[in-house]
Amino acid sequence: MSQMPSKAEILDWISRNPTLTSKRDIAKAFGIRGAGRIDLKRVLKELESEGRLDKRKKTYRDPDRLPPVSVLQISGQTPDGELWARPLEWHGEGQEPKVLLIPRASDAALGEGDRVLARLQEVRGEAHHYEARLIRRIGTNPLKLLGIFRKTAEGGRLLPISRKQDKEWAVPADATGGAKDGELVEAEQAGPKGRIGLPRARITDRLGDPSAPKAVSLIAIHEHGIPDDFPDEVIAEADRMKPAGLKGREDLRDLPLITIDPSDARDHDDAIFAHADDAPDNEGGHVIWVAIADVAHYVTPGSALDREARKRGNSSYFPDRVVPMLPDRLSGDLCSLHEGVPRACIALRLRIDAEGGKIDHRFVRGLMRSAASLSYAQVQMGMDGAPDSKTAPLMDAVIRPLYAAHAALTRARQKRQPLDLDLPERKVELSDAGKVLSVSFAERLEAHRIVEDCMVLANVAAAETLIARKSPLLFRVHEEPSPDKLDALRDVAEASGLVLARGQALRTRHLNALLAQAEGTDHAEVINMSTLRAMTQAYYAPQNFGHFGLALQAYAHFTSPIRRYADLVVHRALITAHDWGKDGLSAQDIEMLEATGEHISDTERRSMMAERDTNDRYLAAFLSERMGDEFTGRISGVAKFGVFVKLDETGADGLVPVRSLGREYFHFDRDAGTLMGSDTGLVIGLGQRVTVRLSEAAPVTGGIALELVSLDGKTMPRGGSGGSGLRRGKPPRRKPAQARRKADKTKRKVARQRRER
Repeated sequence: MSQMPSKAEILDWISRNPTLTSKRDIAKAFGIRGAGRIDLKRVLKELESEGRLDKRKKTYRDPDRLPPVSVLQISGQTPDGELWARPLEWHGEGQEPKVLLIPRASDAALGEGDRVLARLQEVRGEAHHYEARLIRRIGTNPLKLLGIFRKTAEGGRLLPISRKQDKEWAVPADATGGAKDGELVEAEQAGPKGRIGLPRARITDRLGDPSAPKAVSLIAIHEHGIPDDFPDEVIAEADRMKPAGLKGREDLRDLPLITIDPSDARDHDDAIFAHADDAPDNEGGHVIWVAIADVAHYVTPGSALDREARKRGNSSYFPDRVVPMLPDRLSGDLCSLHEGVPRACIALRLRIDAEGGKIDHRFVRGLMRSAASLSYAQVQMGMDGAPDSKTAPLMDAVIRPLYAAHAALTRARQKRQPLDLDLPERKVELSDAGKVLSVSFAERLEAHRIVEDCMVLANVAAAETLIARKSPLLFRVHEEPSPDKLDALRDVAEASGLVLARGQALRTRHLNALLAQAEGTDHAEVINMSTLRAMTQAYYAPQNFGHFGLALQAYAHFTSPIRRYADLVVHRALITAHDWGKDGLSAQDIEMLEATGEHISDTERRSMMAERDTNDRYLAAFLSERMGDEFTGRISGVAKFGVFVKLDETGADGLVPVRSLGREYFHFDRDAGTLMGSDTGLVIGLGQRVTVRLSEAAPVTGGIALELVSLDGKTMPRGGSGGSGLRRGKPPRRKPAQARRKADKTKRKVARQRRER
């Protein structure tokens, strides 16, 4: 008799051989005969009782559910026109789940044998187990276009809005999709491009008015040149990928790692687990596991997927869509750490002491299985005493130990003093039609901080490991502020009656002391925003210049390889440094590190600008229905041409043009950051509370214009109407010496008024 296989070996066999999973098949595979089959039966029953196998008739199945995004093959049609499909990657055993594909009117026609990528939803009480919605047919990846539709007698013309598409497209009469003249539409290439005449397109989606909310993110994507469709070879390469097996990996499937993400997360690339350290020399310490999707296994150097991922640099996120760095087959399926599904990972085991100091760490290349996919709110509610059906079984073994480890990490963070800005994140909620339902500030929970602290710790460990092994890598660099920006921040602080120390090497603790002075005062928001503006832009580089904001000597992005190319480079460096395989850093990767760092720093900024522009347009669209309404806010910026106001309700920024402030002339003092009325002496400066009236909101540009109603609770005066002899709206004419004396007097008056407030 051969040696009895371990439970892990049996599960791996069932996963890799879904059609050979009866007890007889398993015995034959491992050479088990005679009395050994009794022991095999016992092991299988134990796996069944542990919930790791389900028995159906005489066969066993892995109880894993199908991933939310799966490859299916059309197998037939129902009398109602819906389609039956079979999953091509069923990990379990026995009868595969029945999947019903429910087509939408806009879906391409499908027939038996077609392979598709679809999004699945589990159903109960039906004759089928899953319902699927088409993402796309595999093997077809037509060119996508965005443009304005112009109706003609023959059908129509499409005028692309992208500056790179200067040629019109012809739209046949039967391919207009009901589009109206002047509408913004999405279209795709219909048939091959001919040398004679205009290329043909088919309208796939009507977006309506080009200024309407649903069009906003698409316009930003095209305006900023973000690639939003994958080349055919990239799609084909992704579709050929198969799930990674256990070979060459450490089996982590028994670790109860969990993912914690926003409730609307599109992918899951990190999972965490913690428990008390039982080592006698680390009383009160903790062991933390951080597992990250092993994207490098699928995206290898020089491949079509790699070239496209580098080109994009990162995923771009908008309120109504995501432009991913990787195709759905990877980002939403094989690389996403879905609940209950075996997934390849690069994991990190860390030991910390009771004060959160790191004792040691080690990286492994493994195969994990997420115990649960949870949202931040779910986890926080569980800790607040209201666990739901998913978190209740995990409270003692998983969630509470994570909070205990986080308490130690918090002590270490407070000692390190990274920059502690308080900048609430705006959240735009849209209807299915793309209309803005609400704009609010995202709630900040302790569960967010737990994940962030674990990710920071993992990123530091990655940088330290690669430095120690003398491996090339891309660092995340954040240099300290320039002297000019610091002087500007000091001016704002002094104008607010606060102090930022001079004459010493700047540390984040000095900035935190300034932020603490402002906390709870009327100046808190302005000081936070001004501190942010004083910071330099973080970037990627193969040289290590430290991370000022996090108060760290070495930092590298490791934890988000699904959405950031920098993390994929770091993963490859770890693979090479540990000699885990041939999919590590290539010679070309190393040679191009400098150029890659510059490129992906640029793509990151490109995405940030597109995301900001999109949010500004959505906010303008949301406010456009409230013209003439009054809002409270605070002055966040002062310029010669007007005053910027941040509205309390939505966080939107609007401009009060200087011409709308009254009939008098307003002097702009750049150093003091103020406007001062020449006749009334009215001083307008940073941080003042205001009431404003909305006079204009332009969704196409995102511009918001305001009128100043009251300043610090006082109604705006009407200056310049007396008999001063001055022309309305013109500055008073003075000789240079008089002008200097007037400016000095103005500064003294501003300082005195600020002290009195």
